Amino acid sequence: MSISSALDRLHSQAKRNRWLWLFSIFCRLSLALGFVPAAIVKLIDERFASGLHANHPMGHYLEALHYTGYYYTFIGIVQVAAALLLLIPRTVTLGAFLYFPVILNITILTYAVRFDGSLFTAPLMTLANLYLLGWHYEKWKYILPF
Repeated sequence: MSISSALDRLHSQAKRNRWLWLFSIFCRLSLALGFVPAAIVKLIDERFASGLHANHPMGHYLEALHYTGYYYTFIGIVQVAAALLLLIPRTVTLGAFLYFPVILNITILTYAVRFDGSLFTAPLMTLANLYLLGWHYEKWKYILPF
């Protein structure tokens, strides 16, 4: 049995489970809602986590990120786009692929600077995003090398 046929079989079994389907909807909504407030702060050009002191490593990073100007706004636009794409059933896969590098970067950054504020939420959001990518495996499986 090849890897591809094993993944196809596993995926078809998961797609028939109503609870997993409901969990995929929950993941879509919570991931989208998780990015919207952060994106709005960036789009109105306010410093993200302004209550975090600039002496903290994450505070230094966010302060520097805020001063990048258009890059800071671009991150906000990408977050809004990913959130909107996750809310539209037809574009969930594209939204999950757009969401993944952003949330993975946040997760790695959280551990790199030892930021307790998103120590659990960022990895959980990354896992939820991976779940959505797995849920929509049939749409992107053709780009895999096997």
